[in-house]
Amino acid sequence: MAIMLADVGGTNARLALARVDTGIDPGSIARFRGEAHADFDSVVRLFLERAGNPRIEAVCVAVAGPVTGGQARLTNRDWSFSEQRLRDLTGAGRARLINDLIALGYATPALSGEAAGFLTDPPPAGGRNGQRLVVNAGTGFNVCAVKVLPGGGIACLEAEEGHTRLPVSVAAPLAQALGARAAPLDSVEELFAGRGLARLHALLADTAIEPAEAVVEAAGRGDAAAGATLDLYARLFGLICRELALRFMPLDGMFLAGSVARSATQRLDIFQAAFRSDPLMAQIVAAVPVGVIRDDMAALHGCLAAIA
Repeated sequence: MAIMLADVGGTNARLALARVDTGIDPGSIARFRGEAHADFDSVVRLFLERAGNPRIEAVCVAVAGPVTGGQARLTNRDWSFSEQRLRDLTGAGRARLINDLIALGYATPALSGEAAGFLTDPPPAGGRNGQRLVVNAGTGFNVCAVKVLPGGGIACLEAEEGHTRLPVSVAAPLAQALGARAAPLDSVEELFAGRGLARLHALLADTAIEPAEAVVEAAGRGDAAAGATLDLYARLFGLICRELALRFMPLDGMFLAGSVARSATQRLDIFQAAFRSDPLMAQIVAAVPVGVIRDDMAALHGCLAAIA
């Protein structure tokens, strides 16, 4: 019998089959465009039909949206989910819905080498505390704190970090750059999500708002204004990651995820200088290795860890 896994975002859904003893079957992985399907139920039916209608013993689905009481809804698409419905659709005895960031949290203990994407030296064995942190900056912003338990279990903690207010260490240099125009960028998500990068560029360059992806691409082509925006963003992102390093002490690693977070690491020198800029408890921040999650399968691996 197989386990069905799914990583469902606002744009795409990726599904796969796995077994506890052999892991994910690479040949089973399928991607579906969300806009081509009315609901997730139709995606599941199509996936299982193409896979030959295998017997499913368990299901775990990671959703880009809040999960409460065994039910979830996508933040950026009108799709709803329930654990009961997943059991009915697949015939599985067990089903679990988790937030997509929680799935990445479950994946982190298995990340190593290229998949871990460490930008700084990985932690020495004696310097670890079993704590990791996923920091996601993309369509939204949030974190997932991870604790590896003595028996080998994994605890992933839910949070809404994106909806906290900016700390002084970030708000002060932002106000210095923008003055009173910084007022709308008053929460962590409003500044560090994709829409925040887009608005930051519009305010700095005194131009119309364009997508964050366009700003990053323009900077890559050598556009001076877009480059200046990414320089400031990387500095501010380094400062917020410093705050998170002290709040969660992830001595096993802070893992950055999401397209906007990855763009900040293209200015690694600026990011690192800001990350280590404050002498207060500098030894803790210096001990936190920073990596970038480069494995596109990470959320599916996290789903398997969460349900196995």
